[in-house]
Amino acid sequence: MKKKRIYLNAFDMNCVAHQSPGLWVHPEDQSYRYKDIDYWVELAQTLERGRFDGLFIADVIGIYDVYGGDKTTTVREATQVPVNDPMMLVSAMANATQHLGFGITCSTTFEHPYTFARRMSTLDHLTKGRIAWNIVTSYLESGTRNIDIGDRFIHSERYNVAEEYIEVCYKLWEGSWEDDAVIKDKEKRIFTDPTKVHEIHHHGQYFHVPGIHLCEPSPQRTPVLYQAGGSTRGRQFAAKHAECTFISAPGKEAITLYVKDLRAQAASLGRNPQSIKVFALMTVIVGRTEEEARAKYEDLSQYISYEGALSLLSGWSGVDFSKYEPDQEIEYIETNAVRSMLESLTKASPNKKWTVRELANFAGIGGMGPVIVGTPEQIVDTFEEWIDETDIDGFNLAYAITPGTFKDIVDLVVPELQKRGLLKKDYEEGTLREKLFGKGNSRLSENHIGAKYRNLGRLLQKK
Repeated sequence: MKKKRIYLNAFDMNCVAHQSPGLWVHPEDQSYRYKDIDYWVELAQTLERGRFDGLFIADVIGIYDVYGGDKTTTVREATQVPVNDPMMLVSAMANATQHLGFGITCSTTFEHPYTFARRMSTLDHLTKGRIAWNIVTSYLESGTRNIDIGDRFIHSERYNVAEEYIEVCYKLWEGSWEDDAVIKDKEKRIFTDPTKVHEIHHHGQYFHVPGIHLCEPSPQRTPVLYQAGGSTRGRQFAAKHAECTFISAPGKEAITLYVKDLRAQAASLGRNPQSIKVFALMTVIVGRTEEEARAKYEDLSQYISYEGALSLLSGWSGVDFSKYEPDQEIEYIETNAVRSMLESLTKASPNKKWTVRELANFAGIGGMGPVIVGTPEQIVDTFEEWIDETDIDGFNLAYAITPGTFKDIVDLVVPELQKRGLLKKDYEEGTLREKLFGKGNSRLSENHIGAKYRNLGRLLQKK
């Protein structure tokens, strides 16, 4: 039986430490260089050398101020703050590479879809079609306090806003400009045929966007669509819109349940359930021998910050873990934050009881994904096991220290993946969507909900 190809993203954020709070103090960690464009260019080139499919860049608007009820711990520990804009990084990295894709996390809560659509089209042009959008609805109340959005922050309402937000984007990207609108006829002095550029006339509950898209059609038009919501509502949204999803959970049990439910919901909507690629969070600590790998892990573990980890977890979950004793067991509590985190801990893995201390130690390296320690052969064995048993398609690989963790993966794990025929040795030409879904698939597939907006402009004009 032919082995299933494994897709790889590197998981990073324009900040210090990202998923491993405390490890910024490790002598080999360079995450403090997040402000330096050279760091990002070097990272992109390393990942392209390792034939990664993409660099997946997280983002948050707001700070993690749930732990202790204020910003003190988060700011002291650099728990995803300070944090810079992820979009600003892409042009330089794209110019230094030819094939690597870039998944950018942007929230439907904090920016108007009209201006956002232009920014993404611009990046799709500049990258020659290598851009993806990780659609999030945001969960930090500290962000909403600084941008007045009222009741739209309620968990269920956030997804209602997101549904209309992405509808506006589909209309702008897919329906406003016809494929042959730009003719560049110098003799007739016509750059664009005005009859082939259409107002979208969107008037909804949350957004009113009557006019045309500001950009001519980009290579992909709609960027590759990621979605990272693991809650029930998030899975519904992903089944309808996502081409790729990202899930973080402690073990295979929770991942398997997520994937099974996601694919079933996609099928119920008339989509090919296997057309959605699922990436699971994982952190790899690899050595040439087991002893070397274990020594690396023990060294890294010394730098875990208990309070830094809990400030991150409190922000994700909406639960103030400073009010819990270290050995107190965690139970599911419904909040407006990342419901999937607590669900994966307390519902999807019912046989596992987590204490606060155990959770902090677990999340101290790599966040809510598992940490795999071993030789290249053992790491790839684990990759194959997860692919076979959970029906995922690939991994979002977080770092313990950067760029060291990524360099180890490229130098040690990638050759083993290629040896087994699990990872490409060369990139195929084309856009990011073509690299993920095959040549000739630059546009959204015909059975994707966004494809129905392609003739929107012409239909509205006839009316």
